[in-house]
Amino acid sequence: MNNKVTTDLYINASPKSSFSESIRTIRTNLAFSALGNKNLKVILITSPEPHNGKSFISANLAAAYAQEGKKVLIIDADLRNGREHEIFNIININSGGYSNLILNSLILNSSDRHVDYKNYLIETNIKGITLLPTGPTPANPVELLETETNKEIIEKLRVMFDIIIIDSPPVIGLSDSLILSKYTDVNLVVAENKRTTVESLTKTKKAFEAAESTISGVVINKADVKHHGYYGYYAEGYYIDEDIKKKKRRKKH
Repeated sequence: MNNKVTTDLYINASPKSSFSESIRTIRTNLAFSALGNKNLKVILITSPEPHNGKSFISANLAAAYAQEGKKVLIIDADLRNGREHEIFNIININSGGYSNLILNSLILNSSDRHVDYKNYLIETNIKGITLLPTGPTPANPVELLETETNKEIIEKLRVMFDIIIIDSPPVIGLSDSLILSKYTDVNLVVAENKRTTVESLTKTKKAFEAAESTISGVVINKADVKHHGYYGYYAEGYYIDEDIKKKKRRKKH
């Protein structure tokens, strides 16, 4: 494991930036939504399409929770194209990872034996953050994710951590995130400013509805930040219905 983390962890590199404050605001809003529900701890983060910044937001939100003293797990469930191991400079070894955890659990459970989770979870150099990287890409990720064994794995991990963030694949064209949303408490969609279209958000919303799941909110990524003369990443939470309405109204003017 490398002793350094990448500049993707902007909340640690620049804790007083507008971006960092926005990530903490999302954390606070999630805490308010959790009032009265002590089991609200598993957060799925996805996006309509690739390259909208879901892994970036996942890592920084995890860091925000760790700064509160929470014991945080990031599950890189993007089994086709995960990059959390790159963000945290961790080798994604073929003998471990999320895909192997599910596969080996399936094998051992059939013989009444149990997997030692410690062999798959990797401590990062950010205090309080543990990573479950993707592991090797399976032939059919969907088949693994929809197993009862995977559901049981997430339930066991709930007991081990205060917060679990699942970095999951984009929604359009894939069903991975929709399957995982059955096991989570909060589902966030990351949209990229000036790139993600209303049509993409609408398709994403309809996909969740068809899977009988709900979107808790949308995070807008890569907006202009003028504070301190900096142009870069910014994050702000919206409910998807309101975001779509706002964009439609802007189109009319």
